[in-house]
Parts: sequence; structure tokens; C-alpha cells
Amino acid sequence: MRIIKTKTYEEMSAVAAGIIGGQVLLKPNCVLGLATGSSPIGAYKDLVKSYEDGILDFSEVRTVNLDEYCGLDGTNPNSYRYFMNDNLFDHVNIDKANTHVPNGHADDLEEEAVRYESFIQSLGGIDLQLLGIGHNGHIGFNEPTDNFPATVHTVQLTESTINANSRLFERREDVPTQAITMGIGTIMKAKKILLIAGPDKAEIVEKACFGKVTPKVPASVLQLHPDVTVILSAEK
Repeated sequence: MRIIKTKTYEEMSAVAAGIIGGQVLLKPNCVLGLATGSSPIGAYKDLVKSYEDGILDFSEVRTVNLDEYCGLDGTNPNSYRYFMNDNLFDHVNIDKANTHVPNGHADDLEEEAVRYESFIQSLGGIDLQLLGIGHNGHIGFNEPTDNFPATVHTVQLTESTINANSRLFERREDVPTQAITMGIGTIMKAKKILLIAGPDKAEIVEKACFGKVTPKVPASVLQLHPDVTVILSAEK
């Protein structure tokens, strides 16, 4: 596990974008596993700038997102499909048909989970998976539990996660209580993993990186992956 400490959010974002951009340059048709939330926004902005400057070409890139809220379709501004379009896909030359987010609005969520897992594996797996981390150690929407979920699945969100995400909604009661997410096993199959976190996550990052490997701290499983880079920002 490689840990990089940066002074500011902007520096963290630039380093993360450099790693992701390097993957695109090395393998133009790579499969990127992408994340949402406030942490990656800066990195996405830097990737857009690199595209605008003629450095990066996304025309062959394929993407799979970690998760999606259940009950929201892609036109909802709070959906993760909308987030990805707004922060990255609409601003680079990626083929939208090559961008994939779980369908949280599917009639049969269990069937959708099986489909999405199978689809990820049909791509040959993920070359680089970007992650954030929750205050309770969740990665994707894999909440603390008694075991590490192996594959894509639906999950009941904890109160702490709902509270943390409520700032993005007009009312707390509008926050979905379920999500569909890659499983820990799916994430761990990625060839490379990149985790980014701000100073408010320092305590849980230390626990995840140096504490006991336990499903009570889902991110702790990353200690068992052969190629993980963690980028920390000392300031927001």
C-alpha cells in the first residue's frame, strides 16, 4: 500500500488525476472504475482540463461506477448517473454507451445486481478503481457488517451514511435508504485501486490502513490488495 500525503485538496486532486490520466495514456481502452461524492470532483475537473489541453483522449475508455441509489433514475440530479455526466462525461470525448452505472431504478434489483456483476467481468475486470471512504469505513456502499459481500448487491444504508448524504438533498427524508453497489469482492478484483480522502477522514483512513482487517471497517480489506495507492489531503 502506497500512501501519499498532500497539503491541499487541489494537490490531492491533481495527483489523483495524474494517476488516472496515466492509466488512460498507457491503455487507451482501459476500464476505469469510478466513484462519486465530493472527494473526486476536483480530480474530474483536472481530467477534463487535460482533455481540453489535448493530453487525454477518452474515446476508447470504458467506465463502470461503484454504485447508485435505489429508486432514482439517471435524470434525477441526485442520481450518480447525473453526477457523472455533469462532472465528467459531458465534458470529454467519451462514448456515453461505454459509461456504465448500476440501474437503481430497475424493476428487479437482484436481477440488476447479477447483470451488473456479470457485465463488469465481461469487460475483463477493472484496470483502475477509484474509491472514496465513508466516516464508518464504507467503500462503495458496502457498510460495516459481519462479512465482506462478494459481488454486486443491494444494501440498506446506515443512519450515518444517510445523514452524511443528506446535505445533497433538499430534505433528509428525500435521501434513498437503499443503494446498489459493487461488492468488496468486485472491488478487490480491480488491478489497481486508488483511494482519496480529505482531513475529516484521517481517523478512519488510519484504521483502514493500519488496523485489523475486518468487515466492521470495510475499507480495511484493501490491506490485502497488491496494488493500492491512498492519497490524503491535509486541508479541505
